[in-house]
Amino acid sequence: MTINPFLEKINQTPHAHKLGLELISTEETSVVLKLPFSESIVGDSINKQIHGGAITTLADTACGVAIFQAQQNNRAMATLDLRVDHMQPAGSGNDVYAHADCYHITHTIAFTRVTVYTDDINKPIATALGTFMRSNDDFPTE
Repeated sequence: MTINPFLEKINQTPHAHKLGLELISTEETSVVLKLPFSESIVGDSINKQIHGGAITTLADTACGVAIFQAQQNNRAMATLDLRVDHMQPAGSGNDVYAHADCYHITHTIAFTRVTVYTDDINKPIATALGTFMRSNDDFPTE
C-alpha cells in the first residue's frame, strides 16, 4: 500500500501543529498518530491529567488522516459528527496514541473509528466514531 504523500502535512491545521502530532504508521485504511506529551497539554494541574480537548483533537485529526490514507487522494473533508467517549484520564508524562480506521467511504461521506491509548490499545483512554463530509475539491495545502 502506498502512503498518501499528503499525510506529511498532518500538522497543517493550527491545533495539530500546536500539539505537534506525528504520523507513526499507516495501513491500507488506517493510521497511528502520536500526541507527544508536553506540559502545555495538561488540563488538570492538580491531578496532572491531559486536557480532554487535546485528546479530542488527536482523535479528530487521526480520523481525517485515516480518510486521506483510505481514499489515496487529497480530496477535502470536514467533520460532520465526532462522538468521543472518554473512558479514563490520560496521565501526565505519557505520549498518547490514536489508531484510526476509515471503515467505509461513499461518494460524499466517510466513516471512521478511533481508539486513543498510552501503553496498551486494549486499555483505551477514549474511543470515538466520526462521520466526515467529502468535498469534490482538494484540501488546501497553503
